[in-house]
Formats: sequence, C-alpha cells, structure tokens
Amino acid sequence: MSLPNSLTLLRIFFVPVLVVLLVTKEPSMDVWALGVFLSAALTDLLDGYLARRRGQVSRTGILLDPIADKLLTSAAFISLVELHRIAAWIVVIIVGREFAISGLRAMASAEGFTMPASELGKTKMVSQVAAISVLLLEGRYPRLHTLGQVLLWLVVWFALASAAQYTWQYLRKLEARAQQASSGRVVVIRGNEGQDKKDAAAQ
Repeated sequence: MSLPNSLTLLRIFFVPVLVVLLVTKEPSMDVWALGVFLSAALTDLLDGYLARRRGQVSRTGILLDPIADKLLTSAAFISLVELHRIAAWIVVIIVGREFAISGLRAMASAEGFTMPASELGKTKMVSQVAAISVLLLEGRYPRLHTLGQVLLWLVVWFALASAAQYTWQYLRKLEARAQQASSGRVVVIRGNEGQDKKDAAAQ
C-alpha cells in the first residue's frame, strides 16, 4: 500500500480515538483530543501532497480520502453535541450536507463525469477544522465561546453555499450533455482522473 493511502487509513483510525477522548470527562482530555484532531487534519494535507509528489494518485485514494475527512469531522461535531457545545440541529445540517454531496458525486460518476472540488468546498473544510479546534478548547477557555460560534456559523454558510454550487454544476453538466445528445453529436465528457486526493477531500 502506498504511503498516501496509509496516511488516509491512519486518519480513519484516529476517528474512534478522537471520540473516546472527547467523551471521557477527565482533566486534559480536551487538549489530547485537540492534538489527535490536528494530527489527523495534518495527514489530510500530507496524503494529497505526497500523492501528487510521488505520482501515486489512485482511485482507492480518491475514494477513501473524502470518506476519511467526513468521518473525522462528523465524529467531532457529533461528539461536541454530546458535550453541549453545539446545537444538534446545526450538526444535522452539516453532516446531512456531507451525505448529500457524496450522493451527488456518486450520481455524477454514474453519468460519466466527475465534479472537481470548488474553492467554496475547500474553504468549508478549513473552516470546519478551525471551528472544531476552537470548540474543543471552549471548556478550558470560556472566552472562546463567541469565536467558536462565529466559526460554526461560517461552517454552516460555507456548507450550504458549496452544496448549492455543486448542485448547480451537476445540473449544468446534465443539461449540456442532453443538449449535445439531442443535436446528434457524440458526447465525450472527460473525467478528472488525475485530480489529486486533496481536491477530492475538500468537497
């Protein structure tokens, strides 16, 4: 197995460790949880970089990378609900968006084209890491509450805006395909096979 894919699997392994640390109400557990979370987020940067650098971008990596990211952030958000630092309905929106976009990308793949990550999608991922990091420390530093809530609302906004953007792109590609097919021309929709893992993860 390639090193980038090994890092992706390591990120998945971090998920249960993070959850255990978060729900264990012992001193310093929040700091340990933050360390595990940031380490996992770092592997997200490294696997994409190494895959590009070594020419090891693979279908397996493109599939696993976004799954690992969604598992990590979803587990963190759900655990924060248990700690009463996030309203449950906000997490439903965030996690629901992840499932919806994964389904949309699967539908696009079935239609014969791929949907590259947008800048909004990448910004959403960055905002998630920032929001979770601040919320993890809120119990230790109550003054971070306001900052954490601001970052959380930014996550919601970027999640909804990027979801709308992906949906619009999907509909446009379907419409363009239908128009070309009706004109009697052969339709060739090129996939982004060479798209790196980091782009796939930032959706």
